[in-house]
Amino acid sequence: MYIFFKLHCIILYKHNKTIMSEKTPSMELDRNFMHNVLALYDELIENGISVVYIGQFTHQVVKMFTEKNEEEMETSNEQKQVRRRVHHSLVEILQNMQKHSTEFQTEFSLVNGLFMLGRKDGIYYIMTANKVNRNDIARLTSALECVNNATKEELNAMYKKQLREGKISDRGGAGLGLIDIARKTDGKLEYLFIPVNGTDYFILKVEICRQDEEEML
Repeated sequence: MYIFFKLHCIILYKHNKTIMSEKTPSMELDRNFMHNVLALYDELIENGISVVYIGQFTHQVVKMFTEKNEEEMETSNEQKQVRRRVHHSLVEILQNMQKHSTEFQTEFSLVNGLFMLGRKDGIYYIMTANKVNRNDIARLTSALECVNNATKEELNAMYKKQLREGKISDRGGAGLGLIDIARKTDGKLEYLFIPVNGTDYFILKVEICRQDEEEML
């Protein structure tokens, strides 16, 4: 399992910029804290989670995820079609985080969030979480339901229309990113909006099924 923490990312970023951070008090080793961490670790393993990332999403981070995941799937002789779909979905979903997060920083093209990747029972799944503006929840819900209620044929038609027109109509609808994610993944886009301490979080989960050899013939 690969687990990356936000603190590490900040230190690396400042190191690259040759900025010295102020010394902060060291964290004490707390039994209850570590008990919760280990319980979470066991739960992640049980659910097939192989990658957990918390921090800033840059082009380099996205590239690292996609390249590492591609390497692991190739090593495990994963089907080429599945590798392509997982890779495409990873890129689209991480870009989708930037579009809908309230923490997007235009100057540095950064966004803070949570990313998880796993596989269980032959199904790859990708989950993201990021802060979202409460005023955007209704519009985002409408867009998600729009793609969830569409057939594959309708999604393809919506995708081509968006490519031609390049914008969402005044009557609403889904953006190109969500449509493309729905086209490349299996089942409906699962989502939640969870308020935590006065902040709203948008959680998105998608699945990519590994087809049996018989199904591919």
